[in-house]
Amino acid sequence: MKAFAKYGAVALMLAAMTGCGDKGGADKAADAGKAGGALTIGFSQIGSESGWRAAETKLAKLEAEKRGITLKVSDAQQQQANQIKAIRSFIAQGVDAILLAPVISSGWDEVLGEAKAANIPVVLLDRQIDTADASLYLSAVTSDTVEEGRVAGRWLVSTLAGRDCRVVEIQGTIGASLVANRKKGFEEGISTAANVQIVRTQSGEFTRAKGKEVMEGFIKAEAPGSICAVYAHNDDMMIGAIQAMKEAGLKPGSDILAVSIDAVPDIFKAMADGDANATVELTPDMASRAYDLLAAYKKDGTQPPKWVQTPSTLYLPDTAAAEYERRKDLY
Repeated sequence: MKAFAKYGAVALMLAAMTGCGDKGGADKAADAGKAGGALTIGFSQIGSESGWRAAETKLAKLEAEKRGITLKVSDAQQQQANQIKAIRSFIAQGVDAILLAPVISSGWDEVLGEAKAANIPVVLLDRQIDTADASLYLSAVTSDTVEEGRVAGRWLVSTLAGRDCRVVEIQGTIGASLVANRKKGFEEGISTAANVQIVRTQSGEFTRAKGKEVMEGFIKAEAPGSICAVYAHNDDMMIGAIQAMKEAGLKPGSDILAVSIDAVPDIFKAMADGDANATVELTPDMASRAYDLLAAYKKDGTQPPKWVQTPSTLYLPDTAAAEYERRKDLY
């Protein structure tokens, strides 16, 4: 394990780059990092199951390259065992820090304890973990996943304006903390409206194919015309659900309202086409915030906040076409 002090000069330059918007300063920081010995960071990524996940990885790589950081990415293919194996490999390689996007929330204490014993700081990305020992990780860069659900629920209540609504819910992978949180938040968001109720819930595993399959089942199980809205825990599952609705002769966005989370390009295209109604943004730019706090920590031991929160912004069809053009090359 390399001593953090060795990289003090690099961290100082990274911090300076973060503090200003000058492109020349960023270039100089990257050059200094390459000349002085760049930081090496391991990134245990869940997988590439969605457009959002791919964008998170892409942005992490681009930002690392800009800053002169060597980023080692391990794709876990949605398996916790693969993530644990990757973290142990990063420890053995003596990386300077580890980024972890945990596939599920529990079962991390042992391997993160090994990273702590090796003096390797761990930063969680986009998901929290369940642990009684918060010292096992330096910080978590995530959105408020409960608030994401609340935003979606409040939008639906406002849109319905008192009309009765039977909602079907397509959850993400069971066991992930954000799945429980997005469900909880949505339920809180609709709790003020007795006319809105969730009638069916099933996991779509965060994939388009599974989202389509789940929606097909919902349509067959419910009486024709009885589904008022679908809430999906990510946009990719919603894209699959939209396909299922179309194949069943329904008009998504009209016959059945569609609200989901992530704000990936394809959902903006769907909104522009009238097939979806709303999405709540989960920014994929998590790594840049992690690099910022690691730079400060390595410079002088500055302890970051335990939670660095990213915003949860609601997007509607009126800006969908422009948002699609702005985002399409990132995914």
